[in-house]
Amino acid sequence: MNAELSPSPILEMRGITKHFPGVMANDRADLELYSGEVLALLGENGAGKSTLMNVLVGLYRPDEGEIYVRGQRVEIDSPRAAAALGIGMVHQNFMLVPTMTVTENIILGLPDLPFVPNLDEIARHIREISQRYNLEVDPNAYIWQLSVGEQQRVEILKLLYRGAEILILDEPTAVLTPQESHDLRHIIKLMTDEGKSAIFITHKMEEVMEFSQWVRVMQAGKVVAVKKTAETNPQELARLMVGREVLFRLEKDACTLGDVALELREVSAANDKGLPALRDVSFSICGGEILGIAGVAGNGQRELAEIVTGLRKVTQGQVLINGKDRTNRSPLEIIQSGVSHIPADRIGMGVVGDMGVGENIAMKGYRQPPLTKYGILHPRRILELARRMIETFRIATPSPQTHIKFLSGGNIQKAILAREIDSCVGLLVAVYPSRGLDVGATEAVRRRLLEQRDAGRAVLLVSEDLEELLTITDRIAVLFEGRVMGIIPSDTADVETLGLMMAGALERDE
Repeated sequence: MNAELSPSPILEMRGITKHFPGVMANDRADLELYSGEVLALLGENGAGKSTLMNVLVGLYRPDEGEIYVRGQRVEIDSPRAAAALGIGMVHQNFMLVPTMTVTENIILGLPDLPFVPNLDEIARHIREISQRYNLEVDPNAYIWQLSVGEQQRVEILKLLYRGAEILILDEPTAVLTPQESHDLRHIIKLMTDEGKSAIFITHKMEEVMEFSQWVRVMQAGKVVAVKKTAETNPQELARLMVGREVLFRLEKDACTLGDVALELREVSAANDKGLPALRDVSFSICGGEILGIAGVAGNGQRELAEIVTGLRKVTQGQVLINGKDRTNRSPLEIIQSGVSHIPADRIGMGVVGDMGVGENIAMKGYRQPPLTKYGILHPRRILELARRMIETFRIATPSPQTHIKFLSGGNIQKAILAREIDSCVGLLVAVYPSRGLDVGATEAVRRRLLEQRDAGRAVLLVSEDLEELLTITDRIAVLFEGRVMGIIPSDTADVETLGLMMAGALERDE
């Protein structure tokens, strides 16, 4: 199929089948990868892409099927066995130990380390790699101190340090800015020029067209289409994924401003290391508008969302919600003020994995009718709510009782969106709401945010996807090192200007 790159594939997966309780995740799926090739793996959330790759890296054992590496049939029964074959994966949900440092995470599990490793020497080597590929991160920082974007960099550095020949990237640019995504493209180009190969799972069509030579599309666990990238286009690929035409840009009406829903007055806050994260931040959002927050990961976006939702204390300044001072109030008080929150960390903060989908959806409403009366929960009403949300938001789950941890990352995100949007009565704080979603689901999420806006609610949208910000927001505020570099109308903004502001090279008055 790809003879110009290699006479035979470096990797073959034949007839891979994998079942979970109530779910056929992979159904006789085939895959080929050639030396020096980037293969894009596409499909809706829950189509089986991540499961197929987890089989390849030894996290799951297939029920049926065979794997060949460099022409030899292999048994991959653990990540260590995969690593020994030169296969490594950057997972969508990070495989990091929060209480350990960056250096300790990168070397964790390496078989040939001395009993007392020279951590200073290892950290020096990590710095060299990070500087070479522009993946700056402090080797001595603890994982829990890092932003989501910085943790993603650690995952990439881990594979580069271990010398993977086949690199699997599961939504790697979901937490990266356009500049950082460009750097990743440079990394992949260096790898493929050296004869290494990559499998790229993404929902961003522009990345498919730019990164890959071949595309495989999955539906319901099966590979349903194989396309040469140069011979297809985003519209065709989206149609193959979701079975319908997808609009890549949405039209929105002019906003009708209501009362001020959120106001920050010279707010400052510290990060988890005790260092300044926000510096004299001031802005307001009215009902009926979407204010976007742009910035490179680690420039205060997480802390901003947390002080608004009561998860972090401010060190100075005021936070007003609907005209009332809610500075340093508890998360419950913030919720009772009408604020909904879609968090960046959907697994750690957004859901309880060992609870059912329906129970997770009911988390915001279980304190009051109709889900409870006199302190007694009504299981039938919770089930009715869950079924309605599952249908409305197209959550792929065997049943409302299925533990939410068994769903794909995208479907977990849909469950969080269902809960928070359904319970929103004033202000919706949405942090990377479309991260990890397929093109059809992304379109639906953006429509939902616009519906909230058109219903008179205020939306604070934190996103590193500039196309998303330009498409659906009314104004965009750019954060750099915790300061607001400027707030500009989205209809006059452009990627170049936003990029300069995100880098701290340009400041604009409102």
